[in-house]
Amino acid sequence: MPKHLTLVALANAPIPAELNTALIEHAKVLGLELTPLLKSPHSKYFSARWSCPHVLMPEARVAMRDIAAAHDADLAFLSPGFKADEVKVLAMDMDSTLINIECIDEIADFTGKKAAVSEITEATMRGEIKDFKESLRRRVALLAGVSANVLDSVYQERLRPNPGAIELLAGANAKGLYTLLVSGGFTFFTEKLQQELGFKQAQANTLEIIDGKLTGKVIGDIVDGAAKAAYLEQACTLMNCQKKNAITMGDGSNDLPMMHSSGISIAYKAKPIVKEKADAAFDRVGLDAALLLIA
Repeated sequence: MPKHLTLVALANAPIPAELNTALIEHAKVLGLELTPLLKSPHSKYFSARWSCPHVLMPEARVAMRDIAAAHDADLAFLSPGFKADEVKVLAMDMDSTLINIECIDEIADFTGKKAAVSEITEATMRGEIKDFKESLRRRVALLAGVSANVLDSVYQERLRPNPGAIELLAGANAKGLYTLLVSGGFTFFTEKLQQELGFKQAQANTLEIIDGKLTGKVIGDIVDGAAKAAYLEQACTLMNCQKKNAITMGDGSNDLPMMHSSGISIAYKAKPIVKEKADAAFDRVGLDAALLLIA
């Protein structure tokens, strides 16, 4: 008997019957068969599931996500080999994934350089600037001379966990998952969030500060996409599991190496290049909807 792909729709309101009809009809056009699965209701989000005994091409996934979006739902594709009860690690990005801002852009805003920094940030996240390390150095250099007090101002005044972040971490920790915050951002923020939300581990870049001012340099090795993937591998080794036993979340192209081949990769309000490659794309539901995928 063939192993089946599972489609999961997630929404903030009851899943309309029209979505079920539209997905099944679209599958028929592709020569595929979707079978609705029974799923118990959830108190916060609403979900529906379908089984598909076929591999879906990227174009089909995009089309089905568009159909779900038209019915105000997000769509996830769980691979045939995925086993929810064997997930042991949650690894996630910080800026624009766990939290609502790109910290470096907000630091720059205090100096009137936000536009220049944001332009580089956006091009990097879209994958147009391939070398993340060079991109980060260029952006941090623009921060030279900024008072270190600005970091605390950004944290207190502008940084907020994204919807569902607190619940996601509480649920993941309750399940005994190894929670890893791995960021191309800065340790000033990841360390505070680690303490506040209960991550087991946090990795990021360290800004050099001399005489109370940023020097425009980063201390030590830069955490880029390859480093994120390496930290995830280390976490999996620590938990005596494989990458397929991890759930990963991100929004930019430097998250792709970490997300590739994980048990479930989730793109949160992400750039198109990330959504295309991710197993799940959350544009409507909160981060904690991920718990439904590993229930």
